[in-house]
Amino acid sequence: MKLLTALTFLSITIPSFVTANLGGRPHANIPPNPAIPMVTMPADTSPVRNGTVLPPYSTLYYFDQLIDHNKPELGTFQQRYMFTWEYYQKGGPIVLSTPGESNAAGFSGYLTNRTIPGLIAQPNNGATVVLEHRFFGLSNPYQNLSATAFAVHTIDQAIEDLVYFARNVHLPFPAEIENGSQVGPDKNPWILVGGSYSGALTSWTMVRHPGVFHAGYSSSGVVQAINYYWGYFEPIRQNMPRNCSADVERVIDYMDHTFKYGKKKDKDALKAKFGMPNVTHYDDVAGTLRNQLWTWQSLSPLSGGAVFFDFCDALEMKDGVAAGPRGWGLEHALDAWGKYETQYVATLCQDTPQDECLGTYDSTLAYWHDISVDQAYRSWLWFCCNEVGYWQDGAPEGWPSLVTRLVTPQYDYRQCTYWFPEAFSRPTRPKTFITNAKYDGWNVNEERLFFVNAKKDPWREATVSSDYHPRRSTKKQPIHVLDNGYHCSDLISRFNVAPDIKAVQDNAVATFTQWISEFVPGQGANARRALDAVMPPIESRDDTNSTLPPAEVEPPAVDLGTVNSGVPEPHTGGAPKHVGRKGAWDVDPVVVN
Repeated sequence: MKLLTALTFLSITIPSFVTANLGGRPHANIPPNPAIPMVTMPADTSPVRNGTVLPPYSTLYYFDQLIDHNKPELGTFQQRYMFTWEYYQKGGPIVLSTPGESNAAGFSGYLTNRTIPGLIAQPNNGATVVLEHRFFGLSNPYQNLSATAFAVHTIDQAIEDLVYFARNVHLPFPAEIENGSQVGPDKNPWILVGGSYSGALTSWTMVRHPGVFHAGYSSSGVVQAINYYWGYFEPIRQNMPRNCSADVERVIDYMDHTFKYGKKKDKDALKAKFGMPNVTHYDDVAGTLRNQLWTWQSLSPLSGGAVFFDFCDALEMKDGVAAGPRGWGLEHALDAWGKYETQYVATLCQDTPQDECLGTYDSTLAYWHDISVDQAYRSWLWFCCNEVGYWQDGAPEGWPSLVTRLVTPQYDYRQCTYWFPEAFSRPTRPKTFITNAKYDGWNVNEERLFFVNAKKDPWREATVSSDYHPRRSTKKQPIHVLDNGYHCSDLISRFNVAPDIKAVQDNAVATFTQWISEFVPGQGANARRALDAVMPPIESRDDTNSTLPPAEVEPPAVDLGTVNSGVPEPHTGGAPKHVGRKGAWDVDPVVVN
């Protein structure tokens, strides 16, 4: 089986046309994880402190973490972390971050001033720590990723990991620098930093355990669990070239109408036009077109044109002339996108059968049943299926949609029964209402919690800067919204080429310096520090958002039996004897210097 590897945040060139990007996904019809940018220090790079060479940034340490915080008698597992005291002076802050839904090994740059944790630590004489999340990478309570093992893979357990680590870790300081067992949150100010899911985890941890972490920084924090997350594509639609969005909407509407009401020969002709004659189910064909939209998530202030704009150029440039804001129209867009997608799919799938590469109906395929460790997508999907949703589907009827309305949450629920049949005997909605009730979601109201979001971030609608619930910034809970940022752009110091990113990074350093100066040892580590009982009001919606569908709008009703009538029955059942090569869909690491 030959599969293309590609870069996650930078693109490689495929001759003459398109770059494929699986992003480590088990199949190519599944959304990318909402991960933070990877920042890897060159191998064996060591910090130097007053002329003394310290251990390399990539040095791994181990902490005995509880398997189950509700049942400590079950024992512990080894949780990996990286650590440096490069900037530390006695009494300084401990700046803790986690990459969240990723193997932590590629994130040593989050110990340094190339990222927000180091930018905060350096002027405040702090130490930095990167802690690997349970069930991601090689920090596993059990040595498999089965539904049985995942009984202790919950948001609550992840929160308790952070708190237990802060209270109990013996950080490996040299004795002449600090006693590493005496730097808990009652003695030193602990700062929690995260982005995307780990940005939400920062907020959720401070809600559940106020006072343990003296302050928190949440970049693009997806604090609101959302089941039907069609809003993922709204910031893309609002900020992409107008001609491109107009033609994308036309093609999607045409494809949906054809697959819902057309004759089988017309349906088959359309999927062949888009290079997918051997994808059995029409909703899988339509869902595959989301791949071009998902590349938006990898944009940054330094990414230039990137794959997304190459796609738009393919649709909107004709004989060297760009279309006007209304696009070229359906006929040209169908032909242009069909040619683009044909080469994209060929490059993406290589010699992998199309139904294995793009299909979602054959539950006997190996990847559904591979429970070996260090599979970030499997671990993340457990959260999606159970607690957060974030299903990236077509918009509700009556609202412009960049992606097919044939893909609804039911499409995703069905796949949960394939990934975790022991836990889901039938398609089931995740418990998003419980998640938001426990952790406050959009309504978070905690002291010294610093939020940064971005207008162009596809995860914006799950943050406190959502069009649905835009929160007002306060001195005690600042909220910054970047005009020029994308997903977690503010975490990377190099992205300060954008003036508003530099401004917010400078403001963050000044704000955390002030907050750290206010820390009093022995106070607040177990105290409730919520803000005033009355939450600051949300911002008024502007006119462009006044007609938004309800936040809990129902997805379109789709009869997939009619859409897929006449196609062969999918294979179902247990795992095949062969399990695919581990890492076959992985991507090359990317260094952000």
